[in-house]
Amino acid sequence: MRRSVVVLLLGVLVFAGVAQAAEQAATAPKIKVLIITGNDVSAHKWQETTPQLKKILDSRGRFDVTVAEVNKNPNILDNADELKAFDVIVQNYVSLKLPSISDKAKENLLSFVRDGKGFVCFHMSSASWADWDEFHKLCGRYWVMGKSGHGPRGKFTANIVVSDDPVTRGVQDFEADDELYAKLLGEEKINVLVSAKSEWSKQVEPLVFTKEYGKGRVFNYCFGHDVKALEDPSVMRMWSRGVEWAATGKVAAGGKGGGKGGRKAKAAGEAK
Repeated sequence: MRRSVVVLLLGVLVFAGVAQAAEQAATAPKIKVLIITGNDVSAHKWQETTPQLKKILDSRGRFDVTVAEVNKNPNILDNADELKAFDVIVQNYVSLKLPSISDKAKENLLSFVRDGKGFVCFHMSSASWADWDEFHKLCGRYWVMGKSGHGPRGKFTANIVVSDDPVTRGVQDFEADDELYAKLLGEEKINVLVSAKSEWSKQVEPLVFTKEYGKGRVFNYCFGHDVKALEDPSVMRMWSRGVEWAATGKVAAGGKGGGKGGRKAKAAGEAK
């Protein structure tokens, strides 16, 4: 009898804890996200991937997403006061055919992250501003035209390098259908979360990684060539979690994992 009462009380406490957590999540302020988009190489349909990125975040119910197009507002980074309204900046554009941004805009972006907020580099965005060395350090690894690349878009095994990280927790090795980015450059210390063996480079390449920048956080996400690639459950889950981590330094509980196969956490996953 006593044991039954104890079990019942434990059940009530667990239920109350779950209910409290759900209530707190529902009433918590939403994470303010600024997605900057509007230009890319012809192979990347930003007009399609940007709405999909927003859709994934919207489905979590934790984000308030604003989309800005550089072809309409090329000075989006010039006003530091306007940027203060956001918790994280997501870049989904490549500036190859655009004028360089102003020195003020460069400092605003760096200060935004350095002072404690987040930056997300999506897919090929690290190819922007080839002559801006500090942006390369911000990204951790970056695409260089004529040096970086990938083989034919297709299926490959994405390996979870660190399975207990907030971004990858619950996600197992999975078969991706995407471009496998390779030969990114950079010497910054990064925390590699997902990698894959490239037949093009004959190397194991980092595909999802994080790093600190000052007091802030950077999430570099190489998946996402098109909407089809972004519809993979594991890709979607890591995307929303990575944006949340970059914005807040943590990821709230909830949601189910994706992917098939399985593998335990490996060593720290750090690369230099």
